[in-house]
Amino acid sequence: MLQTRPASSPAARSAGGNATFHHRNAALLSVTEVEAPVVVSSKDLDARLADARKRLKLPAGLLQRVAGVRARRNWRSDDEVRTGTVEAARRALKAAGISGEDVSVMINTSVTREHLEPSVAVGVHHELGLPSSAMNFDITNACLGFVNAMTLGSSLIDAGQARYVLIVNGEDARRVQDATIERINTLEHVARDDFMKEFASLTLGCGAAAAVIGPADEHPEGHRIKGGVTRAATQHHELCVGDHRGMFTDARGLLEGGLELVMDAWEDAQEDFDWNGMDSYVTHQVSQLHTSSIIKAAKLDKKKVPVTYPELGNVGPASLPITLAREEAAGRLERGSRVLCMGVGSGLNTAMVEIEW
Repeated sequence: MLQTRPASSPAARSAGGNATFHHRNAALLSVTEVEAPVVVSSKDLDARLADARKRLKLPAGLLQRVAGVRARRNWRSDDEVRTGTVEAARRALKAAGISGEDVSVMINTSVTREHLEPSVAVGVHHELGLPSSAMNFDITNACLGFVNAMTLGSSLIDAGQARYVLIVNGEDARRVQDATIERINTLEHVARDDFMKEFASLTLGCGAAAAVIGPADEHPEGHRIKGGVTRAATQHHELCVGDHRGMFTDARGLLEGGLELVMDAWEDAQEDFDWNGMDSYVTHQVSQLHTSSIIKAAKLDKKKVPVTYPELGNVGPASLPITLAREEAAGRLERGSRVLCMGVGSGLNTAMVEIEW
């Protein structure tokens, strides 16, 4: 079951009630992605924003120079995000060697949703043909949702309340992209500061990911989910606020607050985990600046921090599992490799989860 450090310990008190946690019988059996088919380069977006850039006296190439994002992927149509999510789930089930009938719980973690209700999970559950006994629901926690679901799924398995947990995520950034570009191009009162507040919207991309978690004692080939730490800094909940009309961000405040939160959680975890010599650090993919700042602050080896944002942009909660899936597919994770998943979500929240490959 989920085992937490006693609240009376100094490190737990310093975290304001949050604690590190350990899992005893959870394993990651598979992690997969589906790549959205349409490549949208930052040069393409520059061209669409040409008139606004001229009016605001902004140079071309900001997305690539400032964020390090050369391109992102888009779906071709509105229904492709569901199709991609279902396909990622099917690939994850196949890679794990289990059928849909074996799934106890299915958790959707998408930020993207077409309506407030019902949940996104019910449509995916239906299209996968999962049994009626399979509990299904959404977890929404900005870009941290997938990592949160890994922790919840592992806890359910540890507690004996689930055998196999399927986690899915599908993101569609096209509507935000289009709304942002239209607003910047058509509203004469948009100033440079306004442009920069919406800059992050232009780094978003589309894609889908899925993972299966199961009991480690039945799957010695699986990758043990060891445990991790969570921490919140919700005083920053207004630094990044978005919907289908756009995402408005205090970039400097978000970077400073997020980095402080991540490092506080990193320090809190040191009593229970030694993460200084991991074989891979898989982070949420935001931008060049965010990644380099974490590398510098935590004194990480840059070679051990894989990146996908240059070609995919920020795919929300799917970014981290997509990066993890690509590391596995490339053969860079060997048996016994220690991997630290480092997630951050607007709000602000962070979670880090250690996996032994």
